[in-house]
Amino acid sequence: ISLKTATGEKAEIHGKLDAAIECGSRKFQNKIYVADITDPCILGLDFLQKFNFMMDLEKNEIRTGGEEIPLFSASAEDSKLCSVLAKEKTIIPARSECLIQGVPETSGKFRYAVTDFPSQVSQKGVLVATTLVDLKKEAVPVRVLNLDHKPKTIEELLLRHVSQWWISLLSSRIFRITTPPVNLGES
Repeated sequence: ISLKTATGEKAEIHGKLDAAIECGSRKFQNKIYVADITDPCILGLDFLQKFNFMMDLEKNEIRTGGEEIPLFSASAEDSKLCSVLAKEKTIIPARSECLIQGVPETSGKFRYAVTDFPSQVSQKGVLVATTLVDLKKEAVPVRVLNLDHKPKTIEELLLRHVSQWWISLLSSRIFRITTPPVNLGES
């Protein structure tokens, strides 16, 4: 077996594992190949067909066993900003970094969003770490850095709804793979 990346480069396969792959409330046993790729997981058409997965790109969801699991937003027009209010007014000391708890204000159309540098805060000298957040959670963690020599007050941040470029990050949240301990040097 040989594996080629999307750019045509050959990727070394380190071994084969029998893995339990969770999607929603269902669990699937399947053999997988382990290789050095940047995506947390790539599921092929063979896997999706074998376990009767249905992808509905119009609704941006994957279905299995009657369960609908949202995927991502695929259109540029859906890439809009949403607000995250700080759970409480937060003063960040000069030249420091902190993690604040935010409360997302969303329409419910999106599940995930990503902080969008550099326009995510109106104050100069304040940076927000690029972070993928789950908007279904009551509170989302946001890392904020104050580069200024004066304290800054944070009350609201802007996030950009996630787009198709984040699908590889989302796949690790949609599918969870568990494997027994194994020596990858063996076939």
